[in-house]
Amino acid sequence: MEETSGYLRIGELSRRSGVSTELLRAWERRYGLLLPTRSEGGFRLYSPQDERRVAVMRDHLERGLSAAQAARMTLDEADRRPDDAPALARGADGLREALNGLDETAAQVAIDRLLSNLSLETVLGDVILPYLRELGDRWERGEASVADEHFASNILRGRLLGLARGWDQGAGPRALLACAPGEQHDLALIVFGLALRERGWRITFLGPDTPLDSLADAARTLEPAAIVIAASAPERLAGTESALGKVARIGPLWLAGSGVSSKAVKKTGAQHLDADPLQAADLVAQAQHR
Repeated sequence: MEETSGYLRIGELSRRSGVSTELLRAWERRYGLLLPTRSEGGFRLYSPQDERRVAVMRDHLERGLSAAQAARMTLDEADRRPDDAPALARGADGLREALNGLDETAAQVAIDRLLSNLSLETVLGDVILPYLRELGDRWERGEASVADEHFASNILRGRLLGLARGWDQGAGPRALLACAPGEQHDLALIVFGLALRERGWRITFLGPDTPLDSLADAARTLEPAAIVIAASAPERLAGTESALGKVARIGPLWLAGSGVSSKAVKKTGAQHLDADPLQAADLVAQAQHR
């Protein structure tokens, strides 16, 4: 019998998922992707959670990730514990309340709790980025002051750069990240760098308001697999097409942020990184495998 109280034998799991039994066993052995139990007769039985992991694994592979990267992300994303949801909600609410109340101590405690209970990718994607979007919306509606924005940004920037310590180490491909000339907002770029680091990359971060000739010099020295320039407003890239074109001739250039236009992309030979920071990290990682 292939199914017992919601559990599957490996043949049925293979049939449902479209993945060969040999490959399922390899994923189980190499990456710990599957956690079967044993039937009374000694057969491996796979749970609905195992089936879900296989589906997520396949999705990551189809998006171009290596098997090791896909397995790591699958284990991180697909199988959150039942208590993760309330922990996530409580943590996000606590951080929002502390930042909006200009309470640094409470904000630091909230971030500590989030990082101790949840994966970095979850904290970035489900807490930090939504809060930054919310803060931006409040700013546009006139509900957040300069003090509110500066306080929250400085707290988050400091913590994210602390997490980024040593992100240039390792043996993976290197990404060179910088904000366009005049661009001061680098939080999304830092989140992108952390996400790319989670995918095995090394990060060199030049930060806000980077002159393009300095960026080009760094690119010549480092020979990165990807160069990413962020701009939140079109004027940041206005008139820089020639300089950007020179950077693009040194290495693969990606332009990210709401200030990027299709015109700028076409005129410079760059690629448009039109996605949120976590999805953008996937796109750059996938491009490396093509």
